[in-house]
Amino acid sequence: MSQTDSAAPTAPDVPPAPPERDADTAALAKGGRTNFFGFILRLVARLPFLYVAGRWYGPEAVGRFAFAVLVIELIAQLSTLGLKRGLAEQLSKPGADPRITVWDGMFVAFLASALGSAILLLFPQFMFPSGSISPTDRFMALLVFAIAGTEIALAACAYRFDIGATVRARAVVEPWVISIGAAAFWFVSPPDGLMLSYAAAMLGAFATALWPMIRHYGGPGVWRPQPTHLISLARRNAPLAAADAIEWGTRRLDLFILGQFTSPTIYGIYYMAQQVASLPQKLKTSFEPILGPVITRNLAEKKLAAVAAQVSQVGFWIIAAQAGVALALGIPGEAVMGLVGPEFVGGTGALAFLLAAEVVAATAVVSEAALVYVARHRNLLISLATLALQAALSVGFILIARAMGWPPIYYAGAVALALMLALGFASLVKARLLSKILNAPVNSLRWALVWATAGAAVLGWGATQLPEWAELLIGVPVILGIYAWLIWTRGFGPADRALFRKHPAPATETASSG
Repeated sequence: MSQTDSAAPTAPDVPPAPPERDADTAALAKGGRTNFFGFILRLVARLPFLYVAGRWYGPEAVGRFAFAVLVIELIAQLSTLGLKRGLAEQLSKPGADPRITVWDGMFVAFLASALGSAILLLFPQFMFPSGSISPTDRFMALLVFAIAGTEIALAACAYRFDIGATVRARAVVEPWVISIGAAAFWFVSPPDGLMLSYAAAMLGAFATALWPMIRHYGGPGVWRPQPTHLISLARRNAPLAAADAIEWGTRRLDLFILGQFTSPTIYGIYYMAQQVASLPQKLKTSFEPILGPVITRNLAEKKLAAVAAQVSQVGFWIIAAQAGVALALGIPGEAVMGLVGPEFVGGTGALAFLLAAEVVAATAVVSEAALVYVARHRNLLISLATLALQAALSVGFILIARAMGWPPIYYAGAVALALMLALGFASLVKARLLSKILNAPVNSLRWALVWATAGAAVLGWGATQLPEWAELLIGVPVILGIYAWLIWTRGFGPADRALFRKHPAPATETASSG
C-alpha cells in the first residue's frame, strides 16, 4: 500500500489524491449517474406491469408466473458460468484479444444454456409444478439463451464503460415491453399473457444488448472456438459462477421456500412485495457494471487502498440511495401494495422487511465486487454460509408461525425477515474480510444516514395519517425530499457530490472530506 493512498496531507498545499484516483471516482460517478437515470426509467416503466399483473391477472396467476420465472432465471444464471463479472478479469489480462475473449465467453454461455434449456423442455414441470402445461409454457425454456446472452453482452459493454447499453436494455426495452405486453396479451391469450410478455421483454433486451457489443468488439469474424481454452475458462470461473448463483439464490430462496408451505395466491402476494422491494435493489446494479472494471484495473496495479476507498465510496452511495427509496415505499406500504390490488395489502409486512434487506445487503454486494477477485474461495464459503443461514431461519420462522396458529400470510413476513438477517450477516463478514485482505478500512456507514432516516420517518408517520391518495401523491415526495436534503447537507462531501457533477472538478476539489 503506498503512502499516497494511506496517509493524509501534512500541509494545505500537498495534492490530496493522485490523478488516477480522481479518474476512477469520475468513472464510477459517471457510470452510476447514467445507470441511476436508468433506474428512474425502469421504475416508471415497471409500475404499469405491477398494476396490470395485480389488477387484471390476480394473485394466483402472478404466483404461477413468478415460479416459472424463478426457475428459468436460475438456469440462465448458472449458464453465464460467472462471466457476468469474470469477463472483466479475462479482458484485463495482458495480451488478451478482446474480440476473441468476448465471443469465447458468449459461446461458453450458449453451450451451457443449451443444456439447461434441454432439461426444461423435457421436464417443464420444473417451471410449472402445479396446473396444466401448454405448448407455450414448454417453449419458455428457450429464454435461457436470451437471458444468459444478455448478461454476457452487457458485461462486455461495461468493460468499455458503455453503461448506456445497460440502461437501454434493462431500463427502457425490458420493463416497457413487459408492461405493454402484459396489457396487450390479456386480450389475446389471458392464460399465457404474463409468460408471453416476459418472453417478449427478454428477447428485446437481448437484441438491444447484442448490438452495442458487436459495435465495440466486432462480430465473430474469423473467430473459431478453442475447446482447450474454453474448458480452462469454464473451470477457472467455477468459483465465481457459484458465487453469482448463490448471490442470486439468496434473492430467490425465500420464494422457493415459501412455495413449499403456501398456496400460489400467497406466493403471488409475496412476489409482488418482492417486485416493489426490488426497485431500490436496481440502484445497487447501477454501479455493478462500472465497479468491476475499475477494481480489476486497480488490483492489477496493486493499488489496494484505492480499491478499499472505492468500495467504501460506492457502498455509501448505494446505501444512501436505497435507504431513501426504502423509506418512501415502506412507510406508506399499505397504500403502495393497495395500488397493485386490494388482495395484496396483506404483503405490507413482508414489504417492510424486504426493503430493509436491500439496505443492509449493500455492503455485502460492494465488498463481494472486490472479493471475487482477491478471495473468491473464501467469498464462496461465506455466501454458502449465508444461504444456509437464510434457509434455516426461513424454515424455522415459518414453523414458529405455524405453531402459533398464525395465518399463512405471516409466512411471507417470516421468509422476508430471514432474508434481512442473513444479508446483514453477509455484509458484516464480507466487509471485515475485505478490509483485512486490503489492509485498509472498508466502511460505507455514516452518521448522516441515521439523521436522514429519523427525519424522514417523522414526516412519513405524519403522511400516513392522510387519505391513501394523498399518502402516495404527497407523502412519498415529502419523505424523499427531507431525506435527500439531510443526506446532501450532512452526509455528502465534495467527493460524494461528484456523483451529481457532469464534469468533475479538479483533484483539489474532489478530494474526500473524510
